[in-house]
Amino acid sequence: MNSMTGYGYQEATEDGVFLSVEIKSYNSRYLDLAVNLPSSLSRLENFFRERLGAAVVRGKVEVYVRLREAEPATTVLVNREAVRSYAAAINEVSEVLSDMGNSDRKATDFTSYLGLVIGQEGVLLSHRDLDLDSYRRRLEPVFAAALAQFVADRRREGENLKADLQEKLALLEDAAAFFAQWQPQMESAFKENLQRRFQEFLGEGYDQQRVLTEVAALLVKYTINEEIVRLKSHLAALKKELAENPTPGRKIDFICQEINREINTIGSKNQFTEVGAMVITAKDALENIREQARNVE
Repeated sequence: MNSMTGYGYQEATEDGVFLSVEIKSYNSRYLDLAVNLPSSLSRLENFFRERLGAAVVRGKVEVYVRLREAEPATTVLVNREAVRSYAAAINEVSEVLSDMGNSDRKATDFTSYLGLVIGQEGVLLSHRDLDLDSYRRRLEPVFAAALAQFVADRRREGENLKADLQEKLALLEDAAAFFAQWQPQMESAFKENLQRRFQEFLGEGYDQQRVLTEVAALLVKYTINEEIVRLKSHLAALKKELAENPTPGRKIDFICQEINREINTIGSKNQFTEVGAMVITAKDALENIREQARNVE
């Protein structure tokens, strides 16, 4: 069993190139991958998505890849057409200002003039000479180590969740056994209650056989036998999911809904303080399971 929360980090430096990979995840109903790469490595996004998709079933997963080079291989090009266009426009502005009597604003200082032109968008174009296959080769072991750490962290937390879920499941199994133990007393009390009420309304001359027939018919509706049978069945299904399913999160939530229905019905038919107290205990354990299930993959 895995938790949906986890963390992994790995970094390496080779030939003046620093690479780091950070992976972290949070709870989510479905699988949601966010891969954050330097623009120069954007074509490697599918590489990360495929490997994460094979390792993670559910959760919001964020990956951050950072690249830093001591001497980046960058080529800078001059966009001559852009230089001419900006220079002409700046000269025209300067002439207009001069005609308006603002001659002191005319661009006479070449350094300032040059800086003004260079600062315009698109004048200088940079291009990084990047061997993508080489960077992928360097990234693969770094990513693999971070992913292994991330998966191990989710598994470790998942085992803690599993132990807690099994503890709460044991409480629910005890509750089911308690309800089964009290079932005869609940039925007996129901019969006595009903007989007493018949006697109060009809006096001593009531037909006892008729009363017993009515009691038997009503008992089918008010007994908790069926609820106990279904409750034990749902608990067995939950136990099986925890033991056998590596990603039981969604299934646990569904089974808990069914368990809750049976416990509520038992509570509504109850006439004993002891049974009522156990209903509360069972509902508390079930709520803890449902809360924890939200963290399970």
